[in-house]
Amino acid sequence: MPVTQQPSNDNARDPKPIRLADEADSSSLPAAQPPTPAPANPSEGSKSGSNLDTMLGKIVVERGLISPDELEQCAERIREKSGGVALTLAEVLVEREFITKKQLDRFRSDLEAVKTSQQIPGYRIIRKLGAGAMATVFLAKQLSLDRLVAIKVLPKKFSTNPNFIERFYKEGRAAAKLNHNNIVAAYDVGQAGEHHYFVMEYVDGDTVYDRIVARKRVPEREALEIIKQVGAALLHAHEMGFVHRDIKPKNIMMTTSGTAKLADLGLARGISDKEAAEAESGRAFGTPYYISPEQIRGSVDIGPPADLYGLGATFYHMVTGKVPYDGTTPSQVMHKHLKAPLVPPDHLNPQISAGTALIIETMLKKDARDRYQDARQLLRDIDLVLNGQDPEFAKPQLDLSTIATTVTGASGSTTPRPVRKDPAGRMSNPMLLVLAVVATISVVVNIVLGILLVTQ
Repeated sequence: MPVTQQPSNDNARDPKPIRLADEADSSSLPAAQPPTPAPANPSEGSKSGSNLDTMLGKIVVERGLISPDELEQCAERIREKSGGVALTLAEVLVEREFITKKQLDRFRSDLEAVKTSQQIPGYRIIRKLGAGAMATVFLAKQLSLDRLVAIKVLPKKFSTNPNFIERFYKEGRAAAKLNHNNIVAAYDVGQAGEHHYFVMEYVDGDTVYDRIVARKRVPEREALEIIKQVGAALLHAHEMGFVHRDIKPKNIMMTTSGTAKLADLGLARGISDKEAAEAESGRAFGTPYYISPEQIRGSVDIGPPADLYGLGATFYHMVTGKVPYDGTTPSQVMHKHLKAPLVPPDHLNPQISAGTALIIETMLKKDARDRYQDARQLLRDIDLVLNGQDPEFAKPQLDLSTIATTVTGASGSTTPRPVRKDPAGRMSNPMLLVLAVVATISVVVNIVLGILLVTQ
């Protein structure tokens, strides 16, 4: 899909992502069943309403909005009717102010989604996990293997659109070809009636985006370990011939044990798929905050460096608490990706090491040729920095016309940092100034000696 996220001035206001959060298997737990509101009219035409009332009754009791006794009182009210007119449970709940009309609207959406998902054979739906523009995700139990899974269901409004259906199945096929511990596994994709579904690994945890929102910044070493895992996932995907094209914090799931899982291959494309590349030429596919310059331009040749740019933007967001480029509209943000100089991450967070800053800046080079050319180079540099060494592939950008500065820590001590050029034109290695002075003196001495030789 084209541009998938609307930017805002406040990063923390980004909508809560769909997250496959921890969910106990309720099938093994005894639970009191709420009373079923009796239908006002036992005719065939009332069966559908009665079923919806039953599901609504379970939802409001499970969420603690009313007690089973209060639900029974509502059922009595339904049986009484009102002036001979049959009432629904929804109407009675609002009438008695157990729920608001806004809550009722949300419940109706949930009921429709659950009703849809219950038609998938071989799975028992436990609950709705979340919904996005392109799909609704449910936590379910695969009956044959007795395991929890996540099921993504294409919305009904897209179920007759060939383009959306093809993209949905394309995601499933791409995920099925990848087998890596740091990529959410694909189990099944298919159609049940008019509903298209994609069954995948259930991830017990949160997302990188959740961690950024909760903590503002992710500690440097933790961020390095996460980026290393995602880098390994990308290396596998690229070697299998796929480019992800939508790397961002919301698409990196984290298990409770600390394993990173790359998710959502909805925009994935075969690196060698020239036909698809030509069809999408000139169009921007990705998420504005994390999209690479070549994706913005709609280039035909989109390769691994594009994913590494998205991962670099994610890395930047993790350690600084801010996206690399912000703006009020997607176009404004994307224009900055193309033209605006990057504020070095260690200018926003002086606590991160120079090596980490160099890695991020290399990942976010505007020219793909200046970035890491494959994830293997990135992984090598991350390992070096984790071991306290300088990166091998991320090289500082020298500028002999600038004056070196030093970074003073909280203790007041001066720590030399690698020589690199930043948008403000400042340097961070005092040795450069010394070399420049020595070189100047040498030139002056040579000139003086030359004049003396000439005069003699």
